[in-house]
Amino acid sequence: MKFGSTVARYQRFLIYTVVVILLNIAGITLFYRIDLTQNNIYSLSEASKKAVSSLSEPLTIKVFFTKNLPAPYNTIERYLHDLLEEYAMIGGRYFNYQFYNVSSEGDDKSRYNQELAESYGIYPVQVQSIEHDEISFKKAYMGMVFIQGDMVETIPTITTTEGLEYKITTTIQKMNNKISALLRLKDKIKVKLFLSSSLGAVGPYMNITGLPELPSKIEDVVRELNSKNYGKLEFIYIDPTVDEAGGREAERYNILRLNWDTFKDHRGKIIKAGHGYAGIVVEHGDRYRNIELIRIFRLPLFGTQYQLAKLDEIKEAIDDTIDRVIDINQQIGYLADHGTIPLTPPLEFFGHVEEGGAANFNKLLSEAYSVKHINLKNGIPEGLSFLIIAGPTERFTDYELFQIDQYLMKGNNLAIFLDSYKEERPEGGKFSRFRGTYYSKLDTGLEKLLEHYGLNIRKSIVLDENCFKKRVPRAFGGGERSIYYAPIIKNENINKDVKFLQNIKGLVMLRASPVDIDEEKIEKNNLKAIRLFTSSERSWEMKDVVNFNPIFMTPPSDEDEFKSIPLAYILEGQFTSYFADKPIPPKEEEKEDKGKEKDTDKGEKKEGISSIKPAEVVIKKGRPAKIFLIGTSAILKDNVIDEDGRTPNAQFVMNVIDYLNNREDIAIMRSKTQKFNPIGDVSPAVKTSIKTANIAGLPILVIISGIIVWARRRSRKKLIQKLYSK
Repeated sequence: MKFGSTVARYQRFLIYTVVVILLNIAGITLFYRIDLTQNNIYSLSEASKKAVSSLSEPLTIKVFFTKNLPAPYNTIERYLHDLLEEYAMIGGRYFNYQFYNVSSEGDDKSRYNQELAESYGIYPVQVQSIEHDEISFKKAYMGMVFIQGDMVETIPTITTTEGLEYKITTTIQKMNNKISALLRLKDKIKVKLFLSSSLGAVGPYMNITGLPELPSKIEDVVRELNSKNYGKLEFIYIDPTVDEAGGREAERYNILRLNWDTFKDHRGKIIKAGHGYAGIVVEHGDRYRNIELIRIFRLPLFGTQYQLAKLDEIKEAIDDTIDRVIDINQQIGYLADHGTIPLTPPLEFFGHVEEGGAANFNKLLSEAYSVKHINLKNGIPEGLSFLIIAGPTERFTDYELFQIDQYLMKGNNLAIFLDSYKEERPEGGKFSRFRGTYYSKLDTGLEKLLEHYGLNIRKSIVLDENCFKKRVPRAFGGGERSIYYAPIIKNENINKDVKFLQNIKGLVMLRASPVDIDEEKIEKNNLKAIRLFTSSERSWEMKDVVNFNPIFMTPPSDEDEFKSIPLAYILEGQFTSYFADKPIPPKEEEKEDKGKEKDTDKGEKKEGISSIKPAEVVIKKGRPAKIFLIGTSAILKDNVIDEDGRTPNAQFVMNVIDYLNNREDIAIMRSKTQKFNPIGDVSPAVKTSIKTANIAGLPILVIISGIIVWARRRSRKKLIQKLYSK
């Protein structure tokens, strides 16, 4: 019997050992973890999963990291291991990564890894280390390289885990988007050439030659592009002169139409009246973009001039437009004239840094997009789906407003940062800023365009008691001074129904004007207005005379003047053109040329080229588009947006731009590691209660607990005495 029980004990021990071993093996092979953080900061975002799961070619990541780094750098490598492991689980065989130990040891392997890292542009940085109560510095390699085919991208320095997933995912997207998008296409990308053969008769009078040979040349261009686009392009030539349906299709695409009256050339040959179309459309599904084939210039004295686009330009335009129609959205426009904020570092004069630059904003934009500077005198190029207008100070002509309006009608999106006041300086150049400034109401002409759409910026500045506080030097009395024109937008005043704002817990505005909506117009046009955030209930407006000197700012004595004021909106839907029932405004050059079209010798209108003119077409009802409007441009400047894009303000601006470019998942991922998480406001009574509980409550709780324990022990002691006394 004793022998049997011993065997049974050994059997149980053996079974338990086997179970423990199997559980450990299962734990190693079956990886699973639960992320309990509020924003799932240790789990891959949907944007990351989408990016890595769409890999169509093998991607290799090489991570170069020095071992045994001091805090806080020692956690970065571990975080990278876990993060890349999650990428690998989603990416499968197309995603590979490898870590290289680049230590300071002088062995051959370490030297080889250092040379390899530096060949990719990864160089050591100095990190601070505290050992044995001494501060020392050591060189450390902390970078990673992405390799896909012949493409190489590098993140040379990784000094924090914040925003690391965003950097990795956007780099993967940058390398993989075009390849994967093309391979996923089921239908061909159609490159349609609309060129009327009737233009051949008037081409020589427009100084345009070679129109009959153009279709075959463009077909060769498309064939060449097809070889690097996985055979996804299809060339279609349409001659509207012989194909009536082609003419109707050209009208639908808003292809350039040229009309001419009957005229007689210098040889006496009569050219009959007619019309023709010229343009290229790149189309896939319900997305399409137009490409100019013939450019039109209206020059003083010389009149209307025509120029045929060069084949190299056509090739580049088609290649760029392919990215747009398959929804890659890499290029955005920035209005560079009309006194907008320059995307350049601020200038320095004799040690004084001139304010006004937006170099940090430009840096953040350039990391995710290709920024194209737009001059309205040259027009807004086709294929550009998004335009930023930031702080214009010069008035727009009606024709320039017409360009912006029609750009919106074509289904493109706008982000407008518009000031209601303009800083004026006395005469005397840049150094006059030391002699004081004043502010005048600003009217650029954009206001009437926005008002037509249902948006309005009030001519006032929002001031708020919940604002940024500036420390005053002791020499001037010390303490804090409220900067009322810099309202702090608290978490409860941010619209959390908007997904890309859910992780933004606070913002700081600067010299912002109220933004109103015309609900009647919006409802009439079936538009959707999204209010992004408001000021606090303790805000008011500074009207008429504007002075940003904090000394002269005081809250109003009338409590009725305090109210919450909306500061930013997004308007979505199909807009109605401001010029729907108006004639197309002429260019300034056309006004100057008026009356100069008569022949100086005969006093008669010139024949031939002067009678060839483009048809005037207005898109009255637009395709679905979006407008973002905020009443300040100061939030884009370098004193507000940081270089690394980690502050809430920087992330808000970039999230808006991503949203307008149909990249909301990227916006959500960018801000999920946002560390700014302010404590909610509580009343003075609650503060006093919490303070009292911490000071007196805890000792009282300990005393009560001690009394309870003492009472239980005494009761137990009496119970034992009672039992044994019997």
